[in-house]
Amino acid sequence: MNVWIAIAVTAVGCYAVKLIGLLVPAGALERPVVKRLAALLPVALLAALTAQQTFADGRVLVLDARAAGLAAAAVALVLRAPFLVVVAVAVAVTAGMRALTG
Repeated sequence: MNVWIAIAVTAVGCYAVKLIGLLVPAGALERPVVKRLAALLPVALLAALTAQQTFADGRVLVLDARAAGLAAAAVALVLRAPFLVVVAVAVAVTAGMRALTG
């Protein structure tokens, strides 16, 4: 029963956050600082999530095939490859490293 209470509280919380976001006045959203934060914050959060998923195993810092895949994806991004190619390169390099290292 506690799980359903947690799910209900989370759903209500998510709805409240969404509602609060809709109630922000338009003038506040037009400020340059807010525009810049809105543009940069998702990139920073995705980078942090990617780093956490790549270099962490629970509470331990690891360096394994995922890091090689991420490095290969970074190289593909620098070479301006399309998104699907970047993902394919990362998957192929990670799978290859895992096959080689066991």
